Amino acid sequence: MYKNSKWAEELISLQREDGSWGNFHTASSSSKPPLTTESALRRLKILGYTIDDAPIQKAVEYMLACMKGQDAIPDRREKTHNWNIFTEMMLATRIREFTCAEEPANRVALKWSGILSEAFMSGKYDHNAYKMAYSKRFAEKPRGDRFMDFVSFYQVSLLSHTLEPKKERALFDYILNHPEGIYYVYDGPIGVKGVKSVPPIFASKQTSQYLGAIELLTQYRNSLDKLQFVVPWLIKNRNKNGKWDLGAIANDKVYFPLSDDWRKVETREEDCTYRVQRLLDDLTGK
Repeated sequence: MYKNSKWAEELISLQREDGSWGNFHTASSSSKPPLTTESALRRLKILGYTIDDAPIQKAVEYMLACMKGQDAIPDRREKTHNWNIFTEMMLATRIREFTCAEEPANRVALKWSGILSEAFMSGKYDHNAYKMAYSKRFAEKPRGDRFMDFVSFYQVSLLSHTLEPKKERALFDYILNHPEGIYYVYDGPIGVKGVKSVPPIFASKQTSQYLGAIELLTQYRNSLDKLQFVVPWLIKNRNKNGKWDLGAIANDKVYFPLSDDWRKVETREEDCTYRVQRLLDDLTGK
């Protein structure tokens, strides 16, 4: 319902001929406002764009070309970890957000699935097993926080729908109780002691980011029961109008706004309610 917003129109107008928006992962300091291919795709996905839409198809073709070595992302190479592995992981994740029909991206997902399957072979996380499995598949030891600690947006997204139920649930518990949350999504534990881990103030940017983490985790369909503590918390925070409102502070140009204008409280409520209701439907299987 938000595909025709001014936000989508602006983003699409900035898409380059090759399907990108310039840098893929790291925004140029001179960019106003800072924009990357990743941030554009994330925003368009939030606004309702899918693989059936031409801008997404164009972007996926670009990312596939980069994965196949026919093109390359223009970002400066980061030295804290293996940039080639990181790039492959980023591209595969963003492709699979829109389609699971592309074999190059699926191969990356299965590679990470194999690594984490060995890491959780016993039903609990074994860091030595993780390092050995990583080294076996990538021919080098993991280095850098994106790989030494795999609880980041990319791996969490890639691993959904790839693990057998027992290992998925063990991984899920590990993610929920991770003290630093999910890197790139939410900074803090998600499910430790259930409801006590939710943000203390509902109308906040923190809550919007927390919802982003829960939205990501709903992809793990075999573990939805572990997220049910979120349902009563959301219901409890409906306002007197029976709607949800995260407040003007939640306007981060990522998750919100969805509508063209937030000057009216009613419009902001509609946007917040749309998002929360969709999440509730996912959590309760509706």
